[in-house]
Amino acid sequence: MNRDQLQKFVQYLITVHHTEVLPTAQKLADEILSQNSEINQVHGAPDPTAGASIDDENCWHLDEEQVQEQVKLFLSQGGYHGSGKQLNLLFAKVREMLKMRDSNGARMLTLITEQFMADPRLSLWRQQGTAMTDKYRQLWDELGALWMCIVLNPHCKLEQKSSWLKQLKKWNSVDVCPWEDGNHGSELPNLTNALPQGANANQDSSNRPHRTVFTRAIEACDLHWQDSHLQHIISSDLYTNYCYHDDTENSLFDSRGWPLWHEHVPTACARVDALRSHGYPREALRLAIAIVNTLRRQQQKQLEMFRTQKKELPHKSMTAITNLEGWVGHPLDPVGTLFSSLMEACRMDDESFPGFSNFTENMGQGKSLEYQHLPAHKFLEEGESYLTLAVEVALIGLGQQRIMPDGLYTQEKVCRNEEQLISKLQEIELDDTLVKIFRKQAVFLLEAGPYSGLGEIIHRESVPMHTFAKYLFTSLLPHDAELAYKIALRAMRAGRPAYHPDTFALQRRVTEDGAVSSEGIAVGSASACSPPHQPPPFLSSPFQ
Repeated sequence: MNRDQLQKFVQYLITVHHTEVLPTAQKLADEILSQNSEINQVHGAPDPTAGASIDDENCWHLDEEQVQEQVKLFLSQGGYHGSGKQLNLLFAKVREMLKMRDSNGARMLTLITEQFMADPRLSLWRQQGTAMTDKYRQLWDELGALWMCIVLNPHCKLEQKSSWLKQLKKWNSVDVCPWEDGNHGSELPNLTNALPQGANANQDSSNRPHRTVFTRAIEACDLHWQDSHLQHIISSDLYTNYCYHDDTENSLFDSRGWPLWHEHVPTACARVDALRSHGYPREALRLAIAIVNTLRRQQQKQLEMFRTQKKELPHKSMTAITNLEGWVGHPLDPVGTLFSSLMEACRMDDESFPGFSNFTENMGQGKSLEYQHLPAHKFLEEGESYLTLAVEVALIGLGQQRIMPDGLYTQEKVCRNEEQLISKLQEIELDDTLVKIFRKQAVFLLEAGPYSGLGEIIHRESVPMHTFAKYLFTSLLPHDAELAYKIALRAMRAGRPAYHPDTFALQRRVTEDGAVSSEGIAVGSASACSPPHQPPPFLSSPFQ
């Protein structure tokens, strides 16, 4: 602005807010006219639009009334199309504020949540037993995930966390608060309820207490960051113990002396998401690598355990599911978090780590993105990179045998997240290094028994593997046809899988490419002798 514009700007500003700023304006005018005043001892003036330094705690003015009115307006439009996009932009704004460590991020999310809880449709749907639309449910999912990030802020004060916990419990106790696995009783329960569920094993699934979208954030308020081992992991690239020989299940280091982090996997990954969200990308990456190394170590031990059991009990059919809560489609999206963190590192060199970029936005650019095998981190094997680690953790999560969740919404969410993850994998061009990862994981899936969704015998309640098996088959076929056929034949066993569309696609592809008859689909499964005469009840499942 020139001098006249600046003068007009100041005069209008004082006129509009004269009752609030007139005394201050008069005081400043007096000081400016005084030659010996403190203001005239320094050059220039403060610039409130420049922002604070990167390490400062920021607190900008938040127009609370405007935020409330915007959310209320978007919700009144049904959360569809444009309004849904606008609400997602508000969520993105909250994440941006958290990354900049603006203390108003939590306040803005509180205002948004209050409007969501006041949505009159919640009571209407509750009375009518009507389910929310998927788009609206996804907005609630993001709301819950953001609160998880808020309460896991590694540098928040105890009084802040206490205040958030009180507010979360208040929302959680409201009768219309949406459930995590679907909107109240309109959701169908698990189709057979064949597996016991801990302390509630004898209860019907409809009578079991449901978690709300805020339950995990409430539970996360009990978590802290004071563990010395965790602090060493996230603060240093040099944290090792090469003299450590404790090879027990919960060892702090592996046989190479690299740090491990044993925690409920979704919770551990929520820590990674929180670190990224609050502007600590290096710390997030260090923890992500420790988690993936822990998963790979556990995977190897599971394989060894199953081989031992198989030798000792050669005739016993092992159909137990070790994971009642799968990682793909999980509310905290642990596999997606690890994958995104590692893929972001593929596009950043070590000298310019500016914070995390928006990975999901960039994925829309397709194969124009270039992911590089960036230099090995200290805790990666020779020849490994962030890229190979990202691909491997995605394959581990997708191949996990886990129970089909309760509720149609959560079942569809498993399918949707699986497709999204496979879509991201398809954008990566497979080179020799990545093909080795595919071979390694494919062999594990075939040999790991109840730990694998493509094991010899699977439980009837496990999540189907057809979409993933089709992707594995297509990826491996140009590089290792024999292994690709083994994966395809294992996926095409009879029973429920025989009715899945991807099974028929695999069947056609195997027959066309290798002249393998579909009569051989019962390979390795004692229960897959012949297809049933009647379609199984799973045809009503979203997985068909």
